[in-house]
Amino acid sequence: MNHDAGGDSRRPRSVYGVGTEPDARFSLANERTALAWMRTALALVAGGVGLTSLRSVANLPVFLDVVAALACIAGGAVAVRAVLGWQAHERALRLGLPLRAPRSLTWLALLILVLAVVLAGYAVGQLG
Repeated sequence: MNHDAGGDSRRPRSVYGVGTEPDARFSLANERTALAWMRTALALVAGGVGLTSLRSVANLPVFLDVVAALACIAGGAVAVRAVLGWQAHERALRLGLPLRAPRSLTWLALLILVLAVVLAGYAVGQLG
């Protein structure tokens, strides 16, 4: 643990400056969850980049660039949510509070469903 003469030097202080040190296993599980959300965010961004690259190479409609941009923006939002969720959960662990319900999971599932339906609709339209 990294301590200086004035106390805990870890950042962010809004997380590490409150409560008592929780069991390391819980903190590490919280970190793994945040990293899983980051992988999801990266997959959305990579999917968006891949889609817009394919669109330009295959001379597909500009509509796909809009879908790609939305996927990239959603990926950025999921990354921010991962950090905010990690902070909130770590503070709750340190303060002995219950963890919040995972509302972001529902929104992410709906976003992926919408992207899947839009792209499936586009693909079916291209076949006909």
